[in-house]
Amino acid sequence: MAEICLGFVVLGLTAYAVLGGADFGAGFWDLTAGGAERGGRLRGMVQRSMSPVWEANHVWLIFVLVIVWTAFPVAFGSVTSTLAIPLFFAAIGIIFRGTAFALRGQAATINEARTLGAMFALSSVLVPFFLGATLGGVASGRVEVGNAAGDAVSSWLNPTSALIGVIAVIAGAYLAAVYLAGDARRAGLPDLVRAFRARALGSGVVAGAVALGGLFVVREDARPLYDGLTSGGGLAMVILSAIAGGGTLALVWRERYGLARVTAAAAVAAITVGWVLAQDPYLLPDELTLDQAAASDATLTALVISVAAGFIVLGPSLWYLYKLVLQGRLDQQFEPLDQRFRPLTAGDETQEPPR
Repeated sequence: MAEICLGFVVLGLTAYAVLGGADFGAGFWDLTAGGAERGGRLRGMVQRSMSPVWEANHVWLIFVLVIVWTAFPVAFGSVTSTLAIPLFFAAIGIIFRGTAFALRGQAATINEARTLGAMFALSSVLVPFFLGATLGGVASGRVEVGNAAGDAVSSWLNPTSALIGVIAVIAGAYLAAVYLAGDARRAGLPDLVRAFRARALGSGVVAGAVALGGLFVVREDARPLYDGLTSGGGLAMVILSAIAGGGTLALVWRERYGLARVTAAAAVAAITVGWVLAQDPYLLPDELTLDQAAASDATLTALVISVAAGFIVLGPSLWYLYKLVLQGRLDQQFEPLDQRFRPLTAGDETQEPPR
């Protein structure tokens, strides 16, 4: 039962890394799009693509938290107390980001629009960094068993945490660029297809270079993690991620965006699974094994039954949602985002009032 519950955690982490990561990555391109006029078309594409799915993408984070809390309570308490600072900043960022995304299309003035846009874009970079830093603290063995037993600062301010935080930001940008290029083609916007294609190729190369160089950082800072990633199942997942990443670049170069979505997701998913395999059999490296961390058999059995029942509803619902999105049936009319924020001038009857 403990292995099944760990499988649920891996499933949730992988889904959040792929779907939530792309969601955050879209915010990265929003941040780097340029000024209101030059970046309006890119931001409009981000708004159009994210609107149907941005809330659903974050279901997986809640799913992971609930599973870990219920199935592995000692590990959950140790992680959340030691790493309370980055988790707090990530939670605040998610709240501000969601609020800004929901409201920025309703801004009445350009100043309001810029404030909400900046809040959304900056949060989109900071949240994945802090979540990545949290995972880095766990993976590098800096979380001790007990309530706030580890150092509250060095547990996430360290080379491995910084590396994984940066990789989380870049990987999200890479995923988002691939997805947005495909969405722009479906929308019939060739200039945006070219823009996001270039971003996908560039961010894919950077992501690969950072991941490869990061192995040297991990070797010096977290040797057990490095050993796990360069042997056995961990190494297999690293190789699979490299192959999928290279395949994605080739597909994007040939403008095969539908298949590129799949290979890009596989590249990110393989790294997530590889991390879990690299620290097997530990949940908290050198501190707590899976069997030691597991709750009672009765609790695990009840959890597995509950999750299985929940998936009867959740699985088809999410599948249908993403099917509608990929078919373009939930697409909104494309509009450069800056156009929503131009105030109505006196005597101008050709413009609609701000929404």
